[in-house]
Amino acid sequence: MKKALFNFLLISGIIITVSSCKKTSTTTVSDDGISAETKVKIANLGFGTGNVQKTDDGYLVEGDINLTDELLNSTPSQLLLRVGTAEQYRTTNLVTVGLPKTFKILVSNLGPAFEQGTDLAISRYNALGLKISFQRITTGTPDVTILGFNQRAKGGYITLGSSGFPTNGAPYNTVKMNTNAQAYGTNPNVNYVGSVIQHELGHCFGMRHTDYFDRSISCGGTATNEGASTIGAIIIPGTPSSATNAAGSWMLACSNGGDRSFNADDITGLNYLYK
Repeated sequence: MKKALFNFLLISGIIITVSSCKKTSTTTVSDDGISAETKVKIANLGFGTGNVQKTDDGYLVEGDINLTDELLNSTPSQLLLRVGTAEQYRTTNLVTVGLPKTFKILVSNLGPAFEQGTDLAISRYNALGLKISFQRITTGTPDVTILGFNQRAKGGYITLGSSGFPTNGAPYNTVKMNTNAQAYGTNPNVNYVGSVIQHELGHCFGMRHTDYFDRSISCGGTATNEGASTIGAIIIPGTPSSATNAAGSWMLACSNGGDRSFNADDITGLNYLYK
């Protein structure tokens, strides 16, 4: 999840954007270091190719989703499940093994606000009575580990946290939360931190951004489509056929800097997938 830092842009002065490509005899690589071949693979999976970042085990797309090399090189054949035109979930990216199940979450080397934020996110999911529930542990083997990273804003946006999608029916096992003061300040608000953890856990269990089709809904600026898969899509019964109810969703791409939890359509989608 990202947060726009428009004040940061003003303070920083002039930002110069350079767009060019470097060519080799075999591969075209843009100045962000991402090859054209890789961007084609990302687009084929239904994700936007703007501001892609290389990570240890894949590529960060849409601000906070880590596409692993394994997923990037896969050839999914199933349809997408879409909540109206606002939310979509890939059937190859859902948790299916051993349900119902209580998944264990470990917060590693982070402060009290992140532990309490995790507890808040857990309580919100558990209140829904889904086949997936959560428990925070302090020792033992977790299903999901929440770690810290320290990164300042880039291009007027600060990355608040990141995670990825399930593989082989199991949840993505890592949520990374930004500990830089630009993200949450020196005294993080527990509800704010908790809502971001809630969002990143959504990705771990297969959720796309509510406004993938138009990031301007939560991020501002010009309407931008993160990418729509060519695989196909179906509407989840009971959800709206338009994007009018995207506002307030816990899976919006950019944070409003406050406490954002499930709206009614989020709950309908979660119930369809995991009830």
